[in-house]
Amino acid sequence: MNTLSRDQLLNEGVVAKLLRYVQVDSPSSSEGKEVPSTPEQWNMARLLEAELKELGLQNIKVDEHAIVTATLPGNVPGAPAIGLLAHFDTYPGTPGHGVKPIIHKGYNGGEIKLPAGPTLSPVSHPALAQVVGHDVITSDGSTLLGADDKAGVAEVMETICRLLRDPAIQHGAIQVGFTPDEETGKGVALFDVKSFGATAAYTFDGSVLGEVENENFNAKNLKITITGRNSHTGTAKGAMINAVQMAGEFVTAIPANMRPETTVGYEGFIHADSISGGAEQVVVKVLLRDFTDDGMAQKQAIVDDLLKGIELRYPGAKTQVEVTGGYQNMKAFIKDPRVVDLAMQAVRECGVEPISKPIRGGTDGARLSVMGLPTPNLFTGGVNYHSRTEWASAQWMEKAVEVSLRLVGLWAAVK
Repeated sequence: MNTLSRDQLLNEGVVAKLLRYVQVDSPSSSEGKEVPSTPEQWNMARLLEAELKELGLQNIKVDEHAIVTATLPGNVPGAPAIGLLAHFDTYPGTPGHGVKPIIHKGYNGGEIKLPAGPTLSPVSHPALAQVVGHDVITSDGSTLLGADDKAGVAEVMETICRLLRDPAIQHGAIQVGFTPDEETGKGVALFDVKSFGATAAYTFDGSVLGEVENENFNAKNLKITITGRNSHTGTAKGAMINAVQMAGEFVTAIPANMRPETTVGYEGFIHADSISGGAEQVVVKVLLRDFTDDGMAQKQAIVDDLLKGIELRYPGAKTQVEVTGGYQNMKAFIKDPRVVDLAMQAVRECGVEPISKPIRGGTDGARLSVMGLPTPNLFTGGVNYHSRTEWASAQWMEKAVEVSLRLVGLWAAVK
């Protein structure tokens, strides 16, 4: 792939960066065993490495897992080093190859009909009401856009470019990090926090204008195996213990008020994410989410009780629970109040009222915070992630860069 010249990179702007990046295929895969989980993610890693070299950053590294890091030296002696991070994989559950971005100039407030069929409507996308007059970026509707999180990648790269263009902006060392496999939750576990060398960091992986997020779900992912006994259906009476039947009973017994589709805000949930198998054995993948340890324990107890009930009703059946992954709420691990306070201040000083809300999910920042690098999450201007109707506001992306520049300036003044 061809790398733009230093002058082109410095002057193309954040939207042009996004348009280029989304056209580089880099979906991750929930089925992949390694990191990166797909070879396409190397395309973005190598592109970013080449651009960082062209810009003249220092300590550029791409490790064996496609994690990209680099340093922009500071111009304020003694100022804390701050990390700016984003992930470059895209969600694997929606088509993500061959993205064709479209800019809808001066959005007029009505429906946006995409060439491949989907329609963005202010009714189903209420955030569109906030961007009338903006330039709205979408795919052609046959794929997702990939603003999650290539908008964040573009904003971090544009921040670096503007710091290079204007050496009068004061800042400490900027540690840049781009990660694979955020969507699978695997990539950041291999991030070398110690060598990264930042006092605090920020992931650009949020959504609407003004978001500053410093708390997220606790998460536990379960693989539940329900084993029965198969037999010929013609002589099944008294012999068959149908695992499909048992799995169905388990899923339908999950309390209706504890499902993702019935919960909001700080309410946790139990989610039956997938089911596979046959009469002999069924595997149900279940996600437990809650903001508190007590809430997580309650939901685990509900699952355990439901499975015990199945074994009692169907003598001879067996159930097994395996924990396959999870993450923790970052809030308890961000102990220095400056980390969040300066982010809120930066947003306000850029003329925006901060939005502080819990993340009903997880980010690389959550894992990094637990690993010792406090890392809240900031908005990117992308909306409706993981869908064919994903979109981004060019003006919100510009504001994210503005906030990023103000934030590093505030940290440069910390004594």
